[in-house]
Amino acid sequence: MTKLTFLPHPEICPRGKVIEAAPGTSILDVALDHGIPIEHACDKACACTTCHVIVRDGFASLAPACEEEEDLLDKAWGLEPESRLSCQAKVNGKDLVVEIPRYTINLAAETPKGS
Repeated sequence: MTKLTFLPHPEICPRGKVIEAAPGTSILDVALDHGIPIEHACDKACACTTCHVIVRDGFASLAPACEEEEDLLDKAWGLEPESRLSCQAKVNGKDLVVEIPRYTINLAAETPKGS
């Protein structure tokens, strides 16, 4: 089993959380299965950036992002070199430390001012 450490996030996971995960599971599925409600507006289809996370430790152990994921990440709020879409990044044998960014861009949920 692989250990995922989710760093504290003020709304989503205020105390942080350490979780054991089976290899081959996406970071998003691990989070959702353990009560960490990472937003995922496209229902895990690699079509938005709402599930963007930053892998603070263990990033190099992940399989490389596909071109589609790389293109989407360019639109993510707070993009960093260790950014991934949590619906696409699969846990393998190396422990990971994951940060959930403070903000996300969800075009599907945004409404014009005054609506």
